Amino acid sequence: MKGAAVNEAEQKGLMLKHAGGSLITPEEVEGRLAEYAQQARGAFSDNTVRAWRNDNRLFSSWCVSHGHHALPASGETVAAFVDAMAMSHAPASIRRYIASISAMHKAAGFDNPCAAQEVKLAVKRLNREKGTRQRQASPINRPVFDRLIEQGDNGQFRDARDVAMLAISYDTLCRRSELVAINVEDIEEVGDGSGTVLIRRSKTDQEGAGAVRYLAPDSMRTLKEWLALAKITEGAVFRGVDNANRLNKRLSAQGVARAFKRLADRAGVDAAQISGHSCRVGAAQDMVNVGLGLPDVMQAGGWKTPAMVARYTERQAAQRGAARKLATLQNRE
Repeated sequence: MKGAAVNEAEQKGLMLKHAGGSLITPEEVEGRLAEYAQQARGAFSDNTVRAWRNDNRLFSSWCVSHGHHALPASGETVAAFVDAMAMSHAPASIRRYIASISAMHKAAGFDNPCAAQEVKLAVKRLNREKGTRQRQASPINRPVFDRLIEQGDNGQFRDARDVAMLAISYDTLCRRSELVAINVEDIEEVGDGSGTVLIRRSKTDQEGAGAVRYLAPDSMRTLKEWLALAKITEGAVFRGVDNANRLNKRLSAQGVARAFKRLADRAGVDAAQISGHSCRVGAAQDMVNVGLGLPDVMQAGGWKTPAMVARYTERQAAQRGAARKLATLQNRE
C-alpha cells in the first residue's frame, strides 16, 4: 500500500532524496518497499507487522493533514508529530510510533529521521511531561482468580472455555498471544495429574526455540473439561464461540481480554484495568509474596531481563524491603 507522502510526491512529479544522496522516483521507493516486504516475509511477528502498518498509516494521515511529507520525513516533521500525539496518546504508544517510522524509512533506504536531535528533544519533552511509567494491568492474583472462577462455574459453554483459559494463563504466566497459540498437541499430562505445555514461540523467542511451562492438577482438570465439552481433540485449544455454542477459528489475542473482563464484571471486580496480561501480573506477584526469588519468577514467566518482573512486583518488594525490616526492628506498629 502506498504511503500518503509517496502518492503526493507522484502527483507533483517530485524526486525523493535517497540515504546515499542520490535522487529516486516515488516508483523506485515503492519498489524498494515491496522488495523489503518480500525479503522480510516471516521474519517478524504478525503483531509487529500490524503495528508498523497501522502506525505508519497514522503518521501519513497526520502528515497529509498538516502539509508534511511522511516518506521521507524530516526530523522536524517527526518531532512535530510527537508533540501533537503527546496531547492525546500514551507515551508507550508514541515510542512505538517512532520505532515504526524508523523501520519504514530504513526499509525504503532513507535516512532515519527519528535519530535527529529534534526528535530526541521531543521525546524528552514527552517524558518530562507525562513520565515514562507505564500503566499496569490490574493483577488477577489468587483471591481475585478464585472469585472469577466461581463466576464461570455454571455449565455454560463459553464460560467453560474462559475458566480453562484463566487457569492456564495463571499457571503459565503466558502472554495473551502465547495463550491463544497453544494447541492440543502441545499439552502433556503426567502421572500425578499435573501437566506441561509447550510454548512454541513468544515475544522474547521469535525464532521458536520453545519453552515448557507447568500446569497444576486443578488446571489440568479444568482444561480437560473444556476440551471434552467442546470435543476438541487436535489443533487450537482456545477457539471463538458463537451465541449458538458453535466453535469458530482460533481465538484472537483480543478475545483473551474480553473473556477475563466478562468474568471480572460478573464477580464484581473492576474490569476496566483487567487485561489479557492480568494473570501474568497476578501470578508474578503471588510468587514474590510466598518468597520465591527473582530467577524463579523470571523462569516461570519467560522473562529475559528482570526489569518487567521488578515493575510488576514493586509493591510486594517494598513490603519485604529494608524499610519494612527497620520498622519491624523498631517495633513501629
